[in-house]
Amino acid sequence: MTERRSLVLASASPARLELLRQAGLSPHVIVSGVDEDALSADTPAELALVLAEAKASVVAGLPEAKGALVIGCDSVLELDGEALGKPADAAEATARWMSMRGRSGVLRTGHSVVDTDSGRQVSATASTTVHFGEPSDAEVAAYVASGEPLHVAGAFTLDGLSAPFIDSINGDHGNVIGLSLPLLRSLLGELGVSITDLWV
Repeated sequence: MTERRSLVLASASPARLELLRQAGLSPHVIVSGVDEDALSADTPAELALVLAEAKASVVAGLPEAKGALVIGCDSVLELDGEALGKPADAAEATARWMSMRGRSGVLRTGHSVVDTDSGRQVSATASTTVHFGEPSDAEVAAYVASGEPLHVAGAFTLDGLSAPFIDSINGDHGNVIGLSLPLLRSLLGELGVSITDLWV
C-alpha cells in the first residue's frame, strides 16, 4: 500500500476546509497571502481561475508544502458580466443585495491543484447558477448587520444566514459554498491521484 499523500488547502476559508473534511479528507491549511486586487482577467470565470492558480502556486513553492498536493480556490459572483468578490463594507453589501434580489447570478469558483512532487498544475473553473429570493429591506439590513456577507464572495453563502434568501441553484451546491468536490476529483485524476486514496 502506498503512503497517503499529504494535502494542503491554500485558502483561509473555513467553509472549504469543512467541505473537504466532510468528504473524508484532512488537509493542512496554508494561507497564500496573494494580493487578489493585483490580479485581473477578461471575464469573471477567468478571474476566478487566475486567483486560484496564483494561490496554489505560491503555497506550492513554500518549504512546508514539499511533497504535498496543494489545492487553491477562489470564488466570484458574476452579475451583469461583472465579477463580485467580498464587499468592501456594509454599504456595499447592502447595495449588492438590493441589486441581486429576485435575480440570478453565476457563482464561478476557480480550482487549481499542484502536485509538488512532479511540479504539474491542473486547473478548471466550476459554475453554478444561483437564483436569489426577495428578502425585505429589513431582512437585508439584519443580514448585513450580522457581518457574514463581508466575509464571502458575492455577499452571500448557502451554508449560513443567507440560505433562506436563496430560492434555488442549478449546479453543484458545494461550488457555491467554495469548492466543487466532483471537479476536485477530476483534477486529482488528471494528476494520477484517486480521491479515495486521500481518505483519512
